[in-house]
Amino acid sequence: MPSEILIIDDNSDIRFLISDLLKDDGYEVRTAANFSQALSEINKKLPDVAIIDVKLDKGDRDGIELLTVIKKLDKNLPVIIISGHANIQMAVDSLKKGAFEFVQKPFDKNRLLNFVTRAVENINLKRENQKLNTQLFYSYDLIGESEEIKKIKNLIDKVGKTDSRVFIFGPAGSGKELVARKLHKISQRSNKPFVIVNGALLEPERYELELFGSENSDGTINYGSFEKAQGGTLLIDEISEIPLETQAKILRVLIDQKFKRINGISEIKVNLRIISTTSKNIREEIEKGNFREDLYHRLNVVPVNIPPLSERTEDIPYLIKYFSEKISEINKSNKVEINPENQLLYSYSWPGNVRELRNLVERISILSLSGNISNTNKIINDSLSETQNENVQTINESTSVPLKKAREIFEKNYLISQLKKNNGNISKTADFIGMERSALHRKLKILGIKGMN
Repeated sequence: MPSEILIIDDNSDIRFLISDLLKDDGYEVRTAANFSQALSEINKKLPDVAIIDVKLDKGDRDGIELLTVIKKLDKNLPVIIISGHANIQMAVDSLKKGAFEFVQKPFDKNRLLNFVTRAVENINLKRENQKLNTQLFYSYDLIGESEEIKKIKNLIDKVGKTDSRVFIFGPAGSGKELVARKLHKISQRSNKPFVIVNGALLEPERYELELFGSENSDGTINYGSFEKAQGGTLLIDEISEIPLETQAKILRVLIDQKFKRINGISEIKVNLRIISTTSKNIREEIEKGNFREDLYHRLNVVPVNIPPLSERTEDIPYLIKYFSEKISEINKSNKVEINPENQLLYSYSWPGNVRELRNLVERISILSLSGNISNTNKIINDSLSETQNENVQTINESTSVPLKKAREIFEKNYLISQLKKNNGNISKTADFIGMERSALHRKLKILGIKGMN
């Protein structure tokens, strides 16, 4: 498909000259004669490259201001500034504000064509990199043979093909976004956008702007995530972090299937699937008054619970093998052999979950010398012992006793460690390790752990 160039110049002769030149070279072309026409064309659809004259109107608005508007919408979009009244300062200012090139009138046709060719190559390269990054994320799979992971895989297969809203629960680093992407990938919306809003990363005053967008006094539009995800999937990551006032507006969107941009007049219909995630105990957040129960019930049509890695340690060998292969593929390097029998891998509490394990495998692939097993063991021991030195004795003990006794030793030390981290709070500990409070009480009694509740 030919690249599309938007030409903005108040001189009709210049517009036609550049237009004919680019069409002859195989480009699609749109034109605008002034600032307002340019905004109209930009709001319809962003071009691949924009060519803007500095002097557009008799008023105050000029091409440099339009450059700023475009860069706010897409910082990667190449803009070529042209001017018949150029000076060095003007050229410097435009380049500082993000112009791809500055061309003085009268210009050489071949030189302008060369700039456009380079600009198109530049934007295509950036888009290809974005596409590869997306494909790379999509290429990761949900790995494991534990019963919990098998259930999640089956649930994805069943729910992915529907439009049902999904609420994903799990600690940080457990793979919530990966599950959401898998749901989108096998859905009927897979060829439409997958948009992420991270509730934990936004400033409180930016939530509504990020979700609903705005209509600005200069005629430009900031598109929000609801609009960007039209026809596709909107993932609201860590939704429990969103303020109550904004939660109420999200609920209204779910009920009415429409919304207005900030400062907007027209209602915009919503056609998308919403997937939500949280790493918090959502019931506790509701009881505290931090999350609306009515919104929770609207979003939680199908719950997906991802256990922490410490509760599915039988998946660790599969994950190590998988990440080793993936990282060698990405880095175009030899696969590093990692000993999956190192006991520290199974006694460590993995507070960062699967993400932490992946980082460890990547660190080993970088630091390991020729895939030497003893060397990789040293890296594992050094990396994990930094945060769990208290378990070293446990590992030594557990390697010289039967499996049942080793499990008991690990569980006792692990639970004591978690209780210490949570100052003896049973509820917080149960929430973190993914157990019911009553079940944890029973386990503590069986293991003879006293005086911490």
